[in-house]
Order: sequence, then structure tokens, then C-alpha cells
Amino acid sequence: MKFINKFGLDPYLFLFQIINFSIVVFVLQRFLLKPLKKIFNERKFRIEQSLIYIEEAKIILENANKEKQCILEEAKNNAAMLTTATRVSIDESKKQAAIDAKKYSEYIVGIAKQKATIEFENMTKQLEKISTDVSEKIMLKILSNLFTNNEKQVIISRVMEKINGKIAN
Repeated sequence: MKFINKFGLDPYLFLFQIINFSIVVFVLQRFLLKPLKKIFNERKFRIEQSLIYIEEAKIILENANKEKQCILEEAKNNAAMLTTATRVSIDESKKQAAIDAKKYSEYIVGIAKQKATIEFENMTKQLEKISTDVSEKIMLKILSNLFTNNEKQVIISRVMEKINGKIAN
């Protein structure tokens, strides 16, 4: 103790200071350091969890981007197939329209030919009638000077029968 007194220390005061310091350390440790340590550990845990979530989010984002690319590629392929199918359908429609137009034009030409044939037959009949009438008038003029009226009638009726017979055949 003399040794301690040489340095100017009071042993009782020194002992109380050590006890006081121990109490302060104990109180600080118990009420300050433990809660701070607990808060720091919780914060460290949340940060680690956040980093894990960030890594998981990165993986999910990468997967989503890959899936997006796949979906875009599939959509592009579907669009290409749809475009091709549409072109084929348009080509088939054009061919069918051309076939239908050709059939319809052949139908119209057929009807026109039938009408022309009927018109030709009617004109032929009219022409035969006109030619018969003209022939009869010509014969009457020619025969009027050569024969009597009764003879003329007999000759004209025979000639007309022959002409009508040839026309009917």
C-alpha cells in the first residue's frame, strides 16, 4: 500500500473507483451494449436477407428476360406462319376467283351462242319467207305475159309447193 501511496493514490478511493467502473461497465454492457449488439445483428441479418432477395430477384429477372425472349421469338414465328398462311390463302382465293370468272364467262358465252343461234334461225326463217315472197312476185311478173290467170295460179302453186318442200327439208 505504501507503494500505491507513493503515486498519490488513495487505496479506498481507488477501490471505489474500480467498483464504480465495474458497475458502469456492467450497466453499459447490460442496458446499452447488448441492445446495440442485438440491433446490429438484426440489421446485419436484414441486410444479408436483402442481399439474398436481391440475388433471387436478379435470377427471377434473368429468367423473366429469357422467357420474354422466348415469347417474342414464338410470337415472331407465329406472325411469320400467319403471314405465310395468309399469302397462301390469298393465292388460293385468286386462283379460285380466276376459275370462277372463267366458268362464268364460259356460261355467258354459251348463253350468247344460244341466243345467236336462235336469232340466226329466226332470221333464216324470215329470209326464207321474204325470198319466197320475192320469188312468187317475180314469177307472177314473168308469167303474167305468157299464161292466163288460171294457168298462172296452177304453175305458181306447184312451184311454191316445191320451194316450201325444199325449205322444210
